[in-house]
Amino acid sequence: MTRLLVLQPDELDPPGRLGDWLADAGADLDVVRPAGAQLPELVGYRGVVCLGGPMSATDDRDHPWLPGVRRLLAGAVTARVPVLGVCLGAHLLAVAAGGRVERGESGPEVGPLLVAKRDAAWRDPLFADLPFMPDVLQFHADAIVALPATAELMAAGTRYQNQAFRVGATGYGIAFHIETTPELVLAWARSNPDFAATARPGDLEPDRLAEVHRDLEETWRPFATRFVQLAAGELAPALPSGLRLA
Repeated sequence: MTRLLVLQPDELDPPGRLGDWLADAGADLDVVRPAGAQLPELVGYRGVVCLGGPMSATDDRDHPWLPGVRRLLAGAVTARVPVLGVCLGAHLLAVAAGGRVERGESGPEVGPLLVAKRDAAWRDPLFADLPFMPDVLQFHADAIVALPATAELMAAGTRYQNQAFRVGATGYGIAFHIETTPELVLAWARSNPDFAATARPGDLEPDRLAEVHRDLEETWRPFATRFVQLAAGELAPALPSGLRLA
């Protein structure tokens, strides 16, 4: 088994289907809530997954555990331990590596959307086999406004450019969700009605979400499998990018 550390910043964003896909690919998941536990050392882990949450990546005053998570992610990238940051996890990875995250000037992104692969993605071990415009699920108000200096953009959006990136050889951030279920997205929408109101009409209806999650699984389950293969040493990493962490 390939042991992965899974950081879950918020109780309302569990590993979900992503956890199932990783486990099906041969990963042993150690799920840790950083808000209520001491972060473990990386020794013994072959990869790190950091999930989402409603807090901002630099909201250290209200969430004093955030600097520790950023340090852990920075250390993993430096040590070439594969990292997958999802939504908030991607924001934390970007900040840890010298990028910048701010409240999005164009408002929230909510609901099913498409992103487009960039040139670097076609030669990347995780992204190369994805379709040109993969389906994603958005539910965020912050945006990565500046990537780390040495990062490579993997996918872009129309409202916010920096949707997916790789930093170093094995550090990946995706500023959207792939781990959700329709029920989880509906629960988020009920908890955040003003936020959910910014979605396109019909996009948060149960039938639409069920359809989108079928498409998400078709695209992102193989991506999760490739991440486990990367962590296990069965998939060659991308060429190093000369990362210098902040």
